[in-house]
Amino acid sequence: MKEIPVGILGATGMVGQQYVHLLADHPWFRVAYVAASPQSAGKKYKDALRSGWIVAGEIPSDVAKLVVQDVADVERAKAECAFVFSAFEMPDKDMIRKLEEVYAAADIPVFSNASAHRGTEDVPMLIPEINAHHLDIIPQQQKARGWKKGFIVVKPNCSIQSYIAPIHALLQKGYDIKRIVVTTMQAVSGAGYPGVSSWDVIDNVIPYIGGEEEKTQSEPYKILGHVKGGQIIPWEGINISATCTRVPVSDGHTAIISLEFGKKKPRRDTILNIWKSFRGEPQKLDLPFAPKQPIHYRNEDDRPQPKRDRDTDKGMAVIAGRLRECPVLDYRFVALSHNTVRGAAGGGILNAELAFKKGYLDI
Repeated sequence: MKEIPVGILGATGMVGQQYVHLLADHPWFRVAYVAASPQSAGKKYKDALRSGWIVAGEIPSDVAKLVVQDVADVERAKAECAFVFSAFEMPDKDMIRKLEEVYAAADIPVFSNASAHRGTEDVPMLIPEINAHHLDIIPQQQKARGWKKGFIVVKPNCSIQSYIAPIHALLQKGYDIKRIVVTTMQAVSGAGYPGVSSWDVIDNVIPYIGGEEEKTQSEPYKILGHVKGGQIIPWEGINISATCTRVPVSDGHTAIISLEFGKKKPRRDTILNIWKSFRGEPQKLDLPFAPKQPIHYRNEDDRPQPKRDRDTDKGMAVIAGRLRECPVLDYRFVALSHNTVRGAAGGGILNAELAFKKGYLDI
């Protein structure tokens, strides 16, 4: 099929570069448009990277010579691409929110990594294996805002990617979960570039990441919720307590999870079988960026480990391990996901693939 031209907003940042890298050989999408701040506009992409190319490999040659456009020039974007990935890393959430809405109003669908619209009631926050049906709200989002072809879809915070799929798989099989206690050990790349000072994080653990615990505790409710009356109604069946820490790991967020079930507690082998057999809409549709198996389980006592396991299944899978009974709650386990692939650009690409395959992109 003919490649679909796509754009990247915030293309010079770390997440923007990861999009460029991951889309280099995509079978459906081709990077045709890159945009950033006015300071970068007018330069060739390779010359606009103030900190250089900081992700794997080399800059794809076809993107290296693209001229960076001013992110405010929406009409230029509309002429050159079918939709955009929003990879903004600036702290002004209101500005991001308004810019994404301007693009959507101009008939340009937006697949966002930013947190600005995660709490918006009619904006789906997708983990496609879990809540692909939340795309059904797009026509209502468009109608309420007077948009024709444009819409906004977001991906959730990277801190929850490692444990929500294993939780959802159990809920899907009828096992109610009452309480979850989670501690995350998050890689320095989650703070962007240059991120956390090496002086602060080397030989250290930082037991606080601003705003992260609130996102880790609240975003699962929206993901596990349902669409009703033009909004997404959050799930109310679980209490989540989170502690989020930053650790001296380059990539890969690890979570330590303890959970308590309701009336029915599954056997350990039942949980493992549920995780092994779990599949979602991306696997049914055989989407290019979908992991073949969304949840991988490691039987070794000392796995998963970020350095060894983060790239499993294209870096798009959850890797779980150490499932055992908990003396306080019911079970505890360790889980890992690649925060800059599944938790960032790869997750955004998977969202776009799903929307395209489900017919929401008018291309």
